Amino acid sequence: MKAWTFQDHRQKQKLGEKKCLWSVGWIDPDGRKRSKIIGCKSAAERYARKIEGQLAAGLYQDDSRKTWAGFRNEYEQKIVAGMEPGTRRETLLCMEHFERIVSPNRLQAIKTATIDDYISKRRGERGRKQGSIVSPATVNKELRHLKTVLRVANEWGYLPVVPRFRMLKEPQKLPTYVTPEHFAAIYEACGTAIRPADQPYSPADWWRTLLVFAYMTGWRVGEPLALRWDDVSLDNGTAITRHGDNKGKRDDVASLHPVVVEHLRKLADGSITCPLVFYWPHHERTLWLDFHEIQRAAGIDLPCHENHVHTPACHVYGFHDLRRASSPP
Repeated sequence: MKAWTFQDHRQKQKLGEKKCLWSVGWIDPDGRKRSKIIGCKSAAERYARKIEGQLAAGLYQDDSRKTWAGFRNEYEQKIVAGMEPGTRRETLLCMEHFERIVSPNRLQAIKTATIDDYISKRRGERGRKQGSIVSPATVNKELRHLKTVLRVANEWGYLPVVPRFRMLKEPQKLPTYVTPEHFAAIYEACGTAIRPADQPYSPADWWRTLLVFAYMTGWRVGEPLALRWDDVSLDNGTAITRHGDNKGKRDDVASLHPVVVEHLRKLADGSITCPLVFYWPHHERTLWLDFHEIQRAAGIDLPCHENHVHTPACHVYGFHDLRRASSPP
C-alpha cells in the first residue's frame, strides 16, 4: 500500500500554471490507479504519507466526489465553531452568497472560472442602500473569506488546487475627519440626549465622556463600552483594553489625557452600581440612533458623494470617524 509523488508537465499546460505542480499517485483498494494534484512538493509528500496511512489502516475514503455541502458541514464543525463572532458571521454569509450564486456541487469542480463567475454576478447585485450596487470592497472582503475556506479544502485533500482570485480594484476615498468645530458642536448638543436614563450622572455627561474618550484615545467604540472600572486608574491616568474586547487580541495599557480623566471622574463621582464605565442599558442599535440625533441637533450635515439614494445616516459622522485625527495630516 504505497503512494508516490510526481510532477506531470501536461497538467502545467492544461491548468495554465507558471510552474509544474506536484501530484500524488496511489492504488485504491479496488485496484484502480488514482492521482491528485496537490501543489508544492512538501504538501504532496505529506498527503502521500496520509494516503499510505489510510490504506494501511483500512480507513481510506474516496474524496474525489466530496460535495460542497459535505465539506461545508465539516468546515463549520471544525473551523467556524472556533471563530470570533464577527468572523464567523462574515464567513457564513460569504459561503451563503457563494452557494446562492454558483450552486457548487462537487468540491473538485470549483475552478478559477467558478470564482470569476461568482465575481461577475455578485458585483452587479443590489447593495444595502437603495439605488446602490455591492461595492468592490464588499466583494473583496467576501473573496478573502472564500479563499480561506478553499485553502482549508486544499489542505484537507478535497481540492487539488486553490483557484486564483482576481480582486477588484477599490476606489481610494478620502477618509472622514471630525473637525474641531464639529466636535465642539456635537459636544454641546449632548445636552439634548435622553439616554442612558436613571443613572447617577446625566445623559449629557455620559455622552460627553464617551465622545471625549473615543476622540482622544482612538479606541473603537466597542472597547470603551466594554471597559470596566477595575481596569481604570484615575490617579495614574491609565485604562486597560482587554484582548477579548479589541481587534488586536491583546491586553494593552493606554495613558489617558487629563481631559479624559476629568470627564471620567464625573461618571465615577456617583455611586457606581455597574462594573462597566460606559453602561448602556438599552438595545445596541439605539446607541447609533442617539448619536445621529445628537449630531442633527448640532447642525451636522455632511455631503455624501456616493451614487445611491441618500438617507439621514449619509450626512452624519460614524463612531469610527472619532478614531482619526481631528484634521488631515
